[in-house]
Amino acid sequence: METVTDKFLRYISVETTSDENGTTHPSSLKELDLSRMLVEEMKKMGIADASLDENGYVMGTIPANIDKKVPVLGFIAHVDTAPDASGKDVKPQFIRNYDGSDIPLKGVPGLALRVADFPEMLDYKGQTLITTDGTTLLGADDKAGVAEIMTVAEYLLTHPEVKHGTIKIGFTPDEEIGCGVDFFDVAKFGADYAYTMDGGAIGELEYENFNAAGVKLRIQGCNIHPGYAKGKMVNAMQVGMELAGMLPREQRPEFTQDYEGFFHLTGFNGTVEAATMSYIIRDHDMQRFEQKKALMEAAVAYINKKYGDIVTLEMKDQYYNMREKVEPHYFIVERAIKAMEMAGIQPKVQPIRGGTDGARLSFMGLPCPNIFAGGHNFHGKLEFVPVESMEKATEVIKNLIALYAE
Repeated sequence: METVTDKFLRYISVETTSDENGTTHPSSLKELDLSRMLVEEMKKMGIADASLDENGYVMGTIPANIDKKVPVLGFIAHVDTAPDASGKDVKPQFIRNYDGSDIPLKGVPGLALRVADFPEMLDYKGQTLITTDGTTLLGADDKAGVAEIMTVAEYLLTHPEVKHGTIKIGFTPDEEIGCGVDFFDVAKFGADYAYTMDGGAIGELEYENFNAAGVKLRIQGCNIHPGYAKGKMVNAMQVGMELAGMLPREQRPEFTQDYEGFFHLTGFNGTVEAATMSYIIRDHDMQRFEQKKALMEAAVAYINKKYGDIVTLEMKDQYYNMREKVEPHYFIVERAIKAMEMAGIQPKVQPIRGGTDGARLSFMGLPCPNIFAGGHNFHGKLEFVPVESMEKATEVIKNLIALYAE
């Protein structure tokens, strides 16, 4: 039987970057390469109904082996990796018996995981860290979660003496671009409750997340020869910078933490003639979330009044804070806490400064808190995951299954 690390290394070797400009679902057809692999593995394990549907969702069932009726429990992870950095040709580095020093990323001279920047690295002294070589992201978000779920599935199917209720497994595409459950069939999945294995450091447990909106701005400038531009030129890039300056500087991601929301400029492209900008807006509190959206609209209205309707705004809500849907079923959080404590882990119940498929699934009728997958520094070349954290995550899943079977 493969270890969780064996599975993780196989999965990160498959490029699955989602495409925020894609027009299909999944947004990038290469995501299906891993999805097909997972279905094949699930069938070999003995999951007879393992399937991949036309929208890229993998689902499968491990039937109950106990007589009494217990809740049907689901575990979900996403196969795609973020488009913020390349996920092609990942070359992992193993740092065994980590000694607490900086870790050079050998693919890029001078690039390193530095303890001064990431003091949490010291929490893993003596453990085995898997890092990137600095040329790509690692893919622990969320292939660590995929590997953990698959490891437990294989364990259950090779240890029939372990008693459990019906277990549902789901793998989604496009989570990183906010489309992970656009076509997820909750009724077909058939779980009463579920957990996404998509959190960060060991011990993290989250049932609160941001309310989220995506913004696209298009600015139409007026390009005139600079020698004759006075009173005529409107530089679309300068207008974009002016608009960005109207939003509160202290409400950028680099200045916020905990429950503080933000405006995040994720893309800026253009020429004098035309420019585009992309923002994401985030806040845990719905009232403050609406205020942020209103401020964006007011900034655009001001620019249009000043320059004459040159900015078009497209703003769309992406997901909402799942707390209101999970709290009525708070025992699912309590069981996750107990499952961690059984594994010798100190739970860290905290809000997600982001979102998961579980947020939208909770509003679709499937309460779905989020459990750690073990990684750090997601979406970039400084990503790493301790092997021991992935192993503990599998232990937590097993404990949860046992608790629900009681």
